[in-house]
Amino acid sequence: MSLDTRPLAIFLMGPTASGKTALACELAERFALDLVSVDSALVYRGMDIGTAKPDAATLARYPHALVDIRDPGQPYSAADFRVDALAAMQRISAQGRVPLLVGGTGLYFRALQQGLSDLPEADPATRAQLAAEATRLGWPAMHARLAALDPAAAGRIGCNDVQRLQRALEVIELTGRPLSELQRGGTATPFPWRVLKLALLPADRRVLHERIARRFDAMLAEGFLDEVRALRARGDLHADLPAIRAVGYRQAWEHLDGQTDAATFRERAIFATRQLAKRQITWLRSDYGARLFDPDRPGGAVHAATAASLFLAGPGAAAPLT
Repeated sequence: MSLDTRPLAIFLMGPTASGKTALACELAERFALDLVSVDSALVYRGMDIGTAKPDAATLARYPHALVDIRDPGQPYSAADFRVDALAAMQRISAQGRVPLLVGGTGLYFRALQQGLSDLPEADPATRAQLAAEATRLGWPAMHARLAALDPAAAGRIGCNDVQRLQRALEVIELTGRPLSELQRGGTATPFPWRVLKLALLPADRRVLHERIARRFDAMLAEGFLDEVRALRARGDLHADLPAIRAVGYRQAWEHLDGQTDAATFRERAIFATRQLAKRQITWLRSDYGARLFDPDRPGGAVHAATAASLFLAGPGAAAPLT
């Protein structure tokens, strides 16, 4: 058996509202870990309540790299994340500590560990053509087209996820090949860290759904709509930006546009969050390298798995290659 002498990194993954942040802070309290956020919404400043961002006191005690690093008007991609995360992990490892990456954005975890394929740059003419077709046919019809050309990509991309849907169709137009096929290319460079993957996977989906609803109601009570009103008042943000398309924010934006009443807004936002959790759970189940834990049971098993890996990664130690 060969030995893997790379430094250790821990991925703590799970669906939204599964308790990842609280567990990450527990682990950071007990072990020599530094936290790195893996969340496509937490990168944005001024989007605190609707993203369930850790509060100021929590961030002061348990700093999270890659939180509040972008203005909502600036897009942030998986490629951006990979560059930033690798830099943060290198700093942490250089200090003799272990990076703990915590979040639920599967695309970011995959881009970080596997790399990104060489995809064509955006082509304004092709995008304009696709946008014109979508105006005439509707985005559901465009999604059906993608399903016929690239079923794997269509399975990951919702019919209302306009940016990713348009990009997938654009790649096909430019290359003649499915996006999912190109993305499998990845990188041949080995990942510089040995990874322990811990996944929080609720045994009872109903409990998670109840937690999602309670958390959203708490967000409303805390002033979520006022937060979105402040974003709208800037005047430079719009509903097609990645930040504003985040779950909850899109539905709030539509509500403040007068498209829905308060009850419908709440219902749609909770439903969208449940759908996000469903996609995240599907992704977690497909990652056969992850150790699965029920977040509604005591966290001792997660602590034990972390402690064992840290012991193996101690000074002068080498862990078996898996």
